[in-house]
Amino acid sequence: MTRPTGEPGLPTGVSRTAVVIAQAREAESTRPDRLFDDPLAGPLADAAGRIAGLSEAGRRAGEHFVLRTRFFDDRLREAVSAGPRQVVLLAAGLDTRAFRLEWPEGTRLFEVDLPDLISFKEKALADQGAQPACDRTVVPADLREDWPAPLLAAGLDPDEPIAWLIEGVLMYLTPQDGARVLGRVSELSTPGSRLAVEHVNRAYVELPQMRPAMSRLASTQAAWRSAVEDPQAWLAGYGWRASVTHQADLARELGRPVPAMADPRAVGAARIWLVDAVRDDSRHPGTPA
Repeated sequence: MTRPTGEPGLPTGVSRTAVVIAQAREAESTRPDRLFDDPLAGPLADAAGRIAGLSEAGRRAGEHFVLRTRFFDDRLREAVSAGPRQVVLLAAGLDTRAFRLEWPEGTRLFEVDLPDLISFKEKALADQGAQPACDRTVVPADLREDWPAPLLAAGLDPDEPIAWLIEGVLMYLTPQDGARVLGRVSELSTPGSRLAVEHVNRAYVELPQMRPAMSRLASTQAAWRSAVEDPQAWLAGYGWRASVTHQADLARELGRPVPAMADPRAVGAARIWLVDAVRDDSRHPGTPA
């Protein structure tokens, strides 16, 4: 199935990368040993306009997207089990966790993303008759601008713990914009809040085998602009106690092959960081200490 001629598709740029991720989630959902089930992934990819003829690098990336999805699914489940009933997905893209995960009663989930993407996604979900499994609120906002104001206006309570997810976006921001995002997240987070985040190190950005992908991303105004060398120290500067999971360990835990794009035997010191953290002080810093 493809998007009907004349209907608007997903906005261009970074937002188009969400289609590749949705297609990976759709493929995973057809497996008998699937790590998650996402019945909305295929319809969203159809509505957005599928990306055909993926490169070898794109197909390898799908293995990472599947493991990453399950990793962050589990981190959000753990977060709400520990108490927070507010969940914020920054740069939510075509995320469907509000619909496909089981949420405790009283959970409020906020999806923040660009206005055009939000508009597209809401129509596509309405066309499917999709019903969320929690209290879901969409917040049109640009992470490079004042996104906390509309988020607070939508009902986020900064006096209560929050579970944050920042998946697949920080590498597209400049270091300055990324620092502002983390600063604002930290300012809004009381002790006991949780944070799950993905980033990469400079060695990964500069991998020879990533050059074709980096070139394609740059040509669609979706270049990677930042990297982090020590995610635990990075987040500690904002008042978070973090732990890092390597994809090789995650793959073994889940009974899957190590993705080639994350296998140390192939990529050496290059790393995609999968991080979860707890807010365990009350400094609320706006910038790293």
